[in-house]
Amino acid sequence: MTLQLSDPDLLRSQAYVDGAWVDADSGATFPVVDPATGDAIAQVPRMGAAETRRAIEGAERAREAWAALLAKDRARLLRDLADAMLANADDLAAIMTAEQGKPVGEAKAEVAYAASFFEWFGEEAKRVYGETIPAPMPERRIVVLRQPIGVTVGITPWNFPSAMPTRKAAPALAVGCPMVLKPAEQTPLSALAVAVLAERVGIPAGVFSIVTGDAEDAPLIGGEMTSNPLVRKLSFTGSTEVGKLLMEQCSRTVKKVSLELGGNAPFLVFDDADLDDAIAAINVAKYRNAGQTCISANRVLVQAGIHDAFVERVVELSKTVTVAPGFDPAATIGPLIDEPALAKVARHVDDARARGGEVLLGGGVHEQHGRTFFLPTVITGADMSWQMSNEETFGPVTAVHRFEREEDAIRIANDTPFGLAAYLFSRDHARIWRAGEALDYGMIAINTGFISAAEAPFGGVKESGIGREGSHHGIEDFLELKYMAWAGIR
Repeated sequence: MTLQLSDPDLLRSQAYVDGAWVDADSGATFPVVDPATGDAIAQVPRMGAAETRRAIEGAERAREAWAALLAKDRARLLRDLADAMLANADDLAAIMTAEQGKPVGEAKAEVAYAASFFEWFGEEAKRVYGETIPAPMPERRIVVLRQPIGVTVGITPWNFPSAMPTRKAAPALAVGCPMVLKPAEQTPLSALAVAVLAERVGIPAGVFSIVTGDAEDAPLIGGEMTSNPLVRKLSFTGSTEVGKLLMEQCSRTVKKVSLELGGNAPFLVFDDADLDDAIAAINVAKYRNAGQTCISANRVLVQAGIHDAFVERVVELSKTVTVAPGFDPAATIGPLIDEPALAKVARHVDDARARGGEVLLGGGVHEQHGRTFFLPTVITGADMSWQMSNEETFGPVTAVHRFEREEDAIRIANDTPFGLAAYLFSRDHARIWRAGEALDYGMIAINTGFISAAEAPFGGVKESGIGREGSHHGIEDFLELKYMAWAGIR
């Protein structure tokens, strides 16, 4: 596949380690594949522990000078990087669509979202405040500093190949921490393009490195990240299973971790909801990125009085969704990321049929495009015995549960080990308070399907993770407190 870019230099086939564009030590590469066609876009290096170690060592060499830079100077560099991303948004979106599959318009929106993290956290770097605390003795003073934690590492998923790297790197770089990042093997090109721009705007060598590897290389890269004593913080977005493993590995050197893991988002629609709001939200919370988001509405719970009208409207909406390759101007949703992803969605739909679910629309592979394109699907009669009620489907499937009472909805919604995001639709403010407080989730979207913003704390509870990304809370995870007891004042 040949991409037509205004700036072809943004498409890189080497990794970026300690300020240099390099191949793997072995010379081995792996293909980055367009999920819509199966065509190779580029070959990128298959790296392992040795290359990752050099990136970490480069980050350690860069750490002291980067941390010593004035906050306003780091802020200026990050703002320059945000502006560079926006100036190259068309090319960055094209790269993203090619490797991830989402429609170009959606990819452009992600580029703007990704750039917002550099802008936001650059500004927050100037607001990292210390404290003075009243001392227990007259000749003492208690001073608390907030200082950068040190060398950090990040591991990001394929579903948001531009925003996930920037959401991790921006707070780290803002407060003076270098980061070594490993993007998902399916989508490394977007992260590498950000590294091109970081180099151009003057981010020093070693401050931001990208190591690449395929699925077989991931344990080697991750193992070096979690075992290297120079690394003081790991930030990971991905499956709960892998997150638990990384957390266990990090415990051996007592590294700080931020984990944004799996979700099983409930979407609660009460009888008094505004149906227009709920349907508009389903369009975002279910069909954005073809349902391949950690906060995708996975269990749609609708109260009996509004159930039939809601289902009718969801079917109408789903008929307007155009499934096509991401570069097709008419595309609403693109392909799933790969064939295993499509197989999981198909398995969930088959399980729903076998358990008595009624498939009102879709339910299979798109006849024209085939391969990894799945039809928008609506199923009724869902219950908690279904596979898709207990696992993230990660596809454009809306399975609707019917409930009678508010307490039933809360019980079903909380019946999961996960607690990332939940959606709540009602015009009764008392109910919103009751349900919002009762739902065991880190984020609650009320009468909206849009929840993500650089200014807001993104993260979950229970097995959905530890820590927050975004907002001023997100910057705290990259800082350590230092208490200084100062005697002899009088």
